[in-house]
Amino acid sequence: MFKKKLTFMLIPNSDGVMKQFRVPIASLYIAATLAFCIIAGNFFLSAEFFSSKVDQSELEQLRAENLELKDKYEQLRWNLSEVENRYITLVEKEEKIRTLFQLPEIPSEERQLGIGGPASPMLEQLSETEQTALATEFEIDRLLKLSTYELEKYSEVESELQNLQSRLEHTPSIWPTKGWNSRGYGMKFDPFTGYKQMHRGIDIANHNGTPIIATANGTIKVVGNQKSGMGKYVTINHGFGFQTRYGHLSKITVKRGQKVKRGDVIGMMGSTGYSTGPHLHYEVIRNGKFLNPHNYILNDK
Repeated sequence: MFKKKLTFMLIPNSDGVMKQFRVPIASLYIAATLAFCIIAGNFFLSAEFFSSKVDQSELEQLRAENLELKDKYEQLRWNLSEVENRYITLVEKEEKIRTLFQLPEIPSEERQLGIGGPASPMLEQLSETEQTALATEFEIDRLLKLSTYELEKYSEVESELQNLQSRLEHTPSIWPTKGWNSRGYGMKFDPFTGYKQMHRGIDIANHNGTPIIATANGTIKVVGNQKSGMGKYVTINHGFGFQTRYGHLSKITVKRGQKVKRGDVIGMMGSTGYSTGPHLHYEVIRNGKFLNPHNYILNDK
């Protein structure tokens, strides 16, 4: 088949000479194949060229996005640094509160919530931006754990302070009445016998009917009357081992079992019982031991 030839005739205008030539069929196939290869080659090269242009454009866009992402991570790390500074400030305040109120301290090693282990070899294969992202993620995770831990410690401090507040509210700390110190705590001369004996409280003199107040929160334990001793008197149980006693009253305004708060009026000054004139005999007792009431008076009269 490829040995056959095709005859082509060229017929010019009427005054021209007709020409005739023969071309082998094999030559036509070869020419057609070459033409196809040239066209296909041009198409392939054109596609590669445009594909390269597209890839380059996408690469530039990815680089720009990568730089922008890196900048955002850097800004985030700055923000995390500010968060950590605030966390440190909170820790310092918590430590001061613990010191001020004599609460148990927390070792600095415990606060670090230690973690460790060898660095992963995969880190070296990451890009700079990926390493920054990983470090930022680690820092966020660390600060979240530290803040959760610190929140727990602040809850402990709050609970301790609430207990402390309750203890302070139930600890005698103010003057029980207005007046003048007529006799103090300790070995004093008895006004009736003239001999020294232990005076287990303090005497505060003033006019008959001067209000007497509770010196701390508590519950009325005793409402009594000793004609040869304290006369009309009130005993308050404050809890935490504290009791206070108020003697020689002319009138009692509370009942046994009644709840009172610091500053509540519980009676009026008088001269009932073993007394030479209107005054209050005031005692502070803790765990059965009589204490100097002056050590439990923090305010001015």
